[in-house]
Amino acid sequence: MAVSAKIDFDVAAPPSVVMEVLLDIESLPDWSGPHKEAQILSTNDDGTPDQVRVVVTAAGISDEQTLSYTWTDNSCTWDLVEANQLSEQHGVYTITPKGDGTHIEFTLDVELKIKLPGLIVKRAQKMAVDTARKGLTAEVERRAAD
Repeated sequence: MAVSAKIDFDVAAPPSVVMEVLLDIESLPDWSGPHKEAQILSTNDDGTPDQVRVVVTAAGISDEQTLSYTWTDNSCTWDLVEANQLSEQHGVYTITPKGDGTHIEFTLDVELKIKLPGLIVKRAQKMAVDTARKGLTAEVERRAAD
């Protein structure tokens, strides 16, 4: 079952701080509740994370995933390389300056390997969107205040 989620939100911090948080893959478990582990497996020539291993628990389901990241000045994109529970995953954070802060658009598309009740799938989808908005906002604004 394919699931898509999208949310737009603003944070009170400049785009550079948002990108700093997104690039700090190993801090994911600190601000993203579903992420239990995050490890950079390889980096690009410019030092940005390339291949990443994460352990995620959402709606009672745990999954170990290998993700491939692509970076631009205003976006963070990842695609699933390998996982136990998912057959596909594509996520994007797009960052746009907005006054003194930043506008963020988050999209996440996943395809499950197994059939699950719609209620569980929707709960996991809501958790992903809430984490993107609340967790990222809190971490970005905390770092901007430091």
